[in-house]
Amino acid sequence: MKALILVDLQNDFCPGGALAVHEGDQVIPIANRLIPQFELVVATQDWHPANHGSFAAVHYMKRPGMVIDLNGLDQVLWPIHCVQESFGAEFHPTLNQAGITKIFPKGTDKGIDSYSGFFDNGKRKSTGLSEYLKSEGVTQVFVLGLAADFCVKFTSLDAVSEGFETYLIQDATRGVNLNPDDTENAFREMNEAGVNLISSSSMLV
Repeated sequence: MKALILVDLQNDFCPGGALAVHEGDQVIPIANRLIPQFELVVATQDWHPANHGSFAAVHYMKRPGMVIDLNGLDQVLWPIHCVQESFGAEFHPTLNQAGITKIFPKGTDKGIDSYSGFFDNGKRKSTGLSEYLKSEGVTQVFVLGLAADFCVKFTSLDAVSEGFETYLIQDATRGVNLNPDDTENAFREMNEAGVNLISSSSMLV
């Protein structure tokens, strides 16, 4: 069985949001066209407490883009984003939420960030996504969403490490690009790790 994984298609990652990804909203129409082709569609959702340790604003004299040690892990600092119950944390209003089977929140522990939809960044806790997919008999996963060089990348890499045949839908993701080549480097890293890079056009009839 195959499943579609929608990664963080939330207001704060789309134009006008607190951590807007360039052209992030252009992923939504592709997601909506793909959703009906899958029996199982799961979505990850950044769901941070207001004092999350990844927020530059909670650290003295720090600004977004800086890297600190957060409980033993390197942590890129971000603007405040996807705070629990906020508008920014909601899914984009044009996303077909009725087609989503189950939602997996992540980043809920203020002491550790969670880029991947499967685990926190230290792999200390599971979100339950892998267990759920396996319980449903899923063997293939197709990943899209935001952002290519962070949450999409780590979700895809963990999908491979969890034993799923993994496909990244390249035209249905966009990157943050703190450095100009970050997205291309992420694609290469994923491909080398066993992620199959495909286009939505190969899936849409």
